[in-house]
Amino acid sequence: MGKIAVVTDSNSGITQEKGKELGVHVIPMPFYIDGELFLEDITLTQEAFYEKLASDCEISTSQPAPGEVMEFWDKLLKEYDEIVHIPMSSGLSSTCETAIMLSKDYDGKVEVVNNQRISVTQKTSVLDAVRLAKAGKSALEIKESLEAEKLEASIYITVDTLKYLKKGGRITPAAATIGTVLNLKPVLQIQGEKLDAFAKVRGWKQAKKTMLDAMEKDLLHRFGGKKMSLLAAYTCSAEEAKSWKEELEDRFPNYTIDMDPLSLSVACHIGPGALAVACAKEVDL
Repeated sequence: MGKIAVVTDSNSGITQEKGKELGVHVIPMPFYIDGELFLEDITLTQEAFYEKLASDCEISTSQPAPGEVMEFWDKLLKEYDEIVHIPMSSGLSSTCETAIMLSKDYDGKVEVVNNQRISVTQKTSVLDAVRLAKAGKSALEIKESLEAEKLEASIYITVDTLKYLKKGGRITPAAATIGTVLNLKPVLQIQGEKLDAFAKVRGWKQAKKTMLDAMEKDLLHRFGGKKMSLLAAYTCSAEEAKSWKEELEDRFPNYTIDMDPLSLSVACHIGPGALAVACAKEVDL
């Protein structure tokens, strides 16, 4: 059995420290803030990111430089026989496409997974990959197992402010103004490869109810009978996040809920104060 390295990027929400605990190698995602380069969880903490966001700094996401990705892989291949690389969804970034192109120079030693995941659902895929590697699967077998489940996940997000959706061009300035006056809260969804509008409701309480109802429907009907992980994420305060987790535990008492901050690449587009709930099918060994 070959020795497999599991690689992901910081979009998964896995920190460098957590990666070491899990035996996962994490490539930090680059951000440009007022023209200066920062690396997630290396030179850019969650706290610093939100401070800069609140200060109206110009923030843009980027992808790791191809040369740096190859250098990362080359270093690992001195110690491992194969690499399974799990980047964020190809529908949300060109990171995945670039990695697939680069992997063609590695004679099958690097397998890039394109399973349309981001943030907490991407993290689930990484944990599945670790389990599969421990069970003796090859990098190709792990890739095939993860891609076979690529549509077996769902994320719902609600935002506290329309400012960042307006800034990113996802809603018009007029719609943002009307929405703010009427206290409209959009509920967004990620199903597969895109971030789309799901519903518009009045107030925070109704937004949370809409997400809970949508998730219950998915678990009962869309994924009925399948073994699912239930996940929560946030860009809000720790107190609000704790309260959200408690609401989820009340609504879904048969699930253990894993909660993490939303990755900065998503937070960048939706701003602070957001809440999310997600589920992902657990891969069979």
